Amino acid sequence: MTLRRILQVLAVLVVLGGLAAASIFFGAFEKSVVASSVDTPLSADEMKRLAARGAYVAKAADCYACHTAKDGAPWAGGLPFDLPFGTIFSTNISPDRQVGIGAWTRAEFHRAVRDGVGKGGRHLYPAMPYASYRMMTSADVDAVYAYLMTREPIAVPNRNNTLGFPFNIRQSLTFWNLVNLPREVDGDNPARSAAWNRGRYVVDALGHCGECHTPRNLAQGMDASAYLRGAVIEGVEAPDITKAGLQAMGFDPVTLARFMKSGLSAQGGMTGPMFDVVHLSTQYLSEDDLKAMSAYLFDLDAVPDVATPPPAPPPVAVPPVLAASARATYLDLCSGCHGVTGQGIPHVAVPLATNASLRLNSARNFIHTTLHGIPAQSFPGLERMQPMPGFADKLDDKTLADLASWMRAQWGGRPPDVSPTEVSALRRRAH
Repeated sequence: MTLRRILQVLAVLVVLGGLAAASIFFGAFEKSVVASSVDTPLSADEMKRLAARGAYVAKAADCYACHTAKDGAPWAGGLPFDLPFGTIFSTNISPDRQVGIGAWTRAEFHRAVRDGVGKGGRHLYPAMPYASYRMMTSADVDAVYAYLMTREPIAVPNRNNTLGFPFNIRQSLTFWNLVNLPREVDGDNPARSAAWNRGRYVVDALGHCGECHTPRNLAQGMDASAYLRGAVIEGVEAPDITKAGLQAMGFDPVTLARFMKSGLSAQGGMTGPMFDVVHLSTQYLSEDDLKAMSAYLFDLDAVPDVATPPPAPPPVAVPPVLAASARATYLDLCSGCHGVTGQGIPHVAVPLATNASLRLNSARNFIHTTLHGIPAQSFPGLERMQPMPGFADKLDDKTLADLASWMRAQWGGRPPDVSPTEVSALRRRAH
């Protein structure tokens, strides 16, 4: 082949590649899962009837948590999502007609929730979990739409995102959607029970648990090969919530369902973003839905009536010098609230001897909590826990590493291998 011929072939390939990229960019390969029937508006009676159901679905989908800024007006948006390439702010989804969704049609709302394309064809960033909400039923999306349209309109303008080029080009999300957005939506598995199927829907669609508990691929989509196996979010670990991961943390199906309702168990208390999930979402789930979640996560067709926690991991041997030093640190700083044997004190501090954070593969969460503490928390059912101070100014890297190694070995059955370097890296990340 002559050089001229090679150049001609390359030119054709470049043109074809450009045409393919342009086709993707302008949406030629986008696939909507929204039925054409939603083009028909809901009647006033239908909206009124659906709104009550929508209140429940919106809680199950945890909409309030993201669309209400700290100390902000309900549903008015403004919550920041800090990403490596800039900050995205959640939008106003109150029924204000100027800055909210008050002028949105039923069909526009459906396409935003399930396709990630808002009013006027404006693509949403996948900080809005439309890749998970894509699995929602039309009936549930209708219910949320009806509920939101009955909220008080809030005239709070949307904040501008601070994304650099090329991430500020919304239309480029057609490439992300092509790679990461499911083309089809699976229906119920006829081989499994109604509880298992409902649990999958609550976990994968409404609760969008995979958005935090599944690691991301290079394109920042959920890595399906590591489904629910845990990920690092905002410097802390969203743990493995597969059956094996839950059992390793000390959960059984009955205990997990109660934990998602109350936020407290022998495994500890919900903290960070998960505290908000319990506070704003899962505490309101029905007992049937809580059991369904557990059934699905433990791969059962029904949840047993009696809790049968897995056995505690056996202690791991620790060098005597490290054990003596770490135990002295524990008795000095921790035992006053958590007890000499890690048993905890009701209404003051959670137990540590059965704490899930000490059983995780990584010591990240334990180190983060010890450095920075936890504010006082009020849980469902009038339960509360006192604040835990941070010890960043009291513990150097080696002392904290030794404390983590000893506690994880003693109560978590983990190797005593936490290093000062690991502590130092997590300490620096907070600054």
